[in-house]
Amino acid sequence: MKLLRRLPFAFLLLGGLVHAQTTAIVGGTVHTVGPAGTIQNATVLIEDGQITAVGRNVAVPNNASVVNAAGKIVTPGLFTPHGTLGLVEVGSSAGPVDSVQRGEMFTAAFDVADAFNPRSTLIAINRVDGITRALIAPQGRGPDEADGRSHVFSGLASVVNLGGTEDYLDRRGAALVVNLGEAGSGFAGGTRTGALLTLRHALDQAADYRSNATAFERNQHPGYDYSVPDLDALLRVLDNGLPLLANVHRASDIEALMRLAGEYSVSVILLGATEAWMLADELADAGIPVIMGPTANLPSDFDRLNARGDAATILADAGVTLAFAGPQSTTHNARNITQSAGNAVAEGLDADAAMRAMTLAPAEIFGVADRLGSIETGKAADLVIWPGDPMELLNYPELVFINGVAVPMESRQTLLRDRYLEDSDRPPAFRRP
Repeated sequence: MKLLRRLPFAFLLLGGLVHAQTTAIVGGTVHTVGPAGTIQNATVLIEDGQITAVGRNVAVPNNASVVNAAGKIVTPGLFTPHGTLGLVEVGSSAGPVDSVQRGEMFTAAFDVADAFNPRSTLIAINRVDGITRALIAPQGRGPDEADGRSHVFSGLASVVNLGGTEDYLDRRGAALVVNLGEAGSGFAGGTRTGALLTLRHALDQAADYRSNATAFERNQHPGYDYSVPDLDALLRVLDNGLPLLANVHRASDIEALMRLAGEYSVSVILLGATEAWMLADELADAGIPVIMGPTANLPSDFDRLNARGDAATILADAGVTLAFAGPQSTTHNARNITQSAGNAVAEGLDADAAMRAMTLAPAEIFGVADRLGSIETGKAADLVIWPGDPMELLNYPELVFINGVAVPMESRQTLLRDRYLEDSDRPPAFRRP
């Protein structure tokens, strides 16, 4: 069904809207996801890529390109908070696997940002469904054919925008990915304790390096188990607030991580976190955000025995900052984030909280909320115009703006759809639009 979309605003692209410096979106129901809440019959004014005004009594400049959004819903652009967009095309294909950390030279410092491909076909596929920002993250996997192995540390994740081939990197090194629990045990001798000890040992070595860097450079120090770039990345965790993005599910593992985070005074983000609902109050008190998949509600392994469908509701009600990314809504299907949100609403989550989890919350989690995530004056003009509720499966965006630019509402899938829906007596390989 994702291929069958309506494009009533397509004519605007032919009229020069893509390059307009001033645009006014008028008459829509605007979900600001900010202090102004939801505004009926509102106007959003965009100038030079930024939102310069939003409200019911906004004066529209004479030179503005006007988009009539009457009867439509306007939301911030959607932010997928974990995946490998731009790092993979076909997951099982031969060739480099840019998203996977393997080898001994770099672990914590493994940075996927330079491998990001802004021309990936997957970007347009997700962009036309409202995804405007994404966290691209490294990951650990089993040994490759050359016995290259992943580690407890997968490396550095970054925030990117999906607007084009220039200035796409919003924040390099927004988090350091670490694997704990059952996932981490596979990289640490088969035990979850080994994974946690690896994290502790690495932080201790970084702290020692901080105090003895000069002696190390003069060969007056016995050395470290980690490279200097790795130690520098770990020092950012200790000294500069770089959060650990921890892939962890079991409640007891989350508790162990929380104790370590308190001991070292480091910031933590939980990824997956199937059993986090059991610690909702403690996580809220500690200010630890959770990135989870509302549709991942089955006990698929022993780390997820207490999976439940209303986990998002329990976390949000306790005051935990919540964002959505699960097995059904990352990378190739990052656009399914709206389905995840809809499932969470069906399980009791407030609809406004679900919208926040797709927009402002990820921006807050990764430190870019000062310029992204909501429709407010001064922020980047990432906006999506919908014909109805974004969390209804049959509602697709009619127009998407990234940094104030209306992006083409086409992808490889829509082009193939249009090509093969055309009636023709010629074999399919010879048909052309």
